[in-house]
Amino acid sequence: MLEIFLQTLPFFMIIALGYGSGVTKFFSEEATAYLTKFVFYFALSAMLFRFSANLSLDAILDWQFVMAYLSATTVVYLVAMRAARRRLVPMTEAAVEGQCAVIGNVGFLGIPMLVLLLGESAVGPVMMVLAVDLIVFGSLIVILITGSRDGRMSPKILWTVAVGLIKNPMIVSISLGLVVSANNIPIPGPVNDFLSLLGAAATPGALFAIGASLASKSAERVAIAGWLSFCKLVLHPVAVAVAALFIFDIDPYAAGVMIAAAALPVAGNVYILAQHYDVAPTRVSAAILLSTAASVVTVSLVIAWVTTF
Repeated sequence: MLEIFLQTLPFFMIIALGYGSGVTKFFSEEATAYLTKFVFYFALSAMLFRFSANLSLDAILDWQFVMAYLSATTVVYLVAMRAARRRLVPMTEAAVEGQCAVIGNVGFLGIPMLVLLLGESAVGPVMMVLAVDLIVFGSLIVILITGSRDGRMSPKILWTVAVGLIKNPMIVSISLGLVVSANNIPIPGPVNDFLSLLGAAATPGALFAIGASLASKSAERVAIAGWLSFCKLVLHPVAVAVAALFIFDIDPYAAGVMIAAAALPVAGNVYILAQHYDVAPTRVSAAILLSTAASVVTVSLVIAWVTTF
């Protein structure tokens, strides 16, 4: 456990450095926004493209894996939504709380951390988790919020979802990489070096951006944020572990990567959606702050456990 904690500590130290820079205003909110944009559209996209270009679709797509993760995540999503509805909150807020309970920081934190700690073979499973989060649950929250407000489903909602998926650079870079791989298109040396150099900026840039963005987060409504953090850091990985190890019988290594990905703290893009639709942004903000702080310990515990598989 101590060895794993020491291995994960540098990641959280960079997050802490970003947080300190944000709190002291050395890094303004505008600077953080531009750093996040650079990582999201350029560095992380280069990393994902390079990873997927060296993988075959068969190495990534495992329907048993997808069903295990999707079913377990759906259960936790429904638990969180049910708990919210019992407090008589609107469906829009319940959908946002469900999103907090299951959507982890796979893109900015999970990919660099898990690939480094669990090995290059973790790329495929992590990408499958990311794909389910983006395509299924990223679409679901838009449908629930927009549909609840309009009172019905409409082609406009589906068009909004489709455009959002097509414009997402993570989905685009993974898809393009798989096209390159499937057609055995060689990547010229200078281009490969360019992608390696640009992709190398993703890990420190993403971690620093996470920390700097946390500086603007508040810890209001701590009780609810604590419950959502518990769902994300404990219930979600437990449900995924049960599904992967006892129901769907997933390969132990892939199951371990899936469980570790499920243990990641609440993703920052949940806050972006909450702010965009003006649905409980302070609640999401607090959940991100608390879950990220607690994950310094919980993620180390989970990774220490899954490495025994």
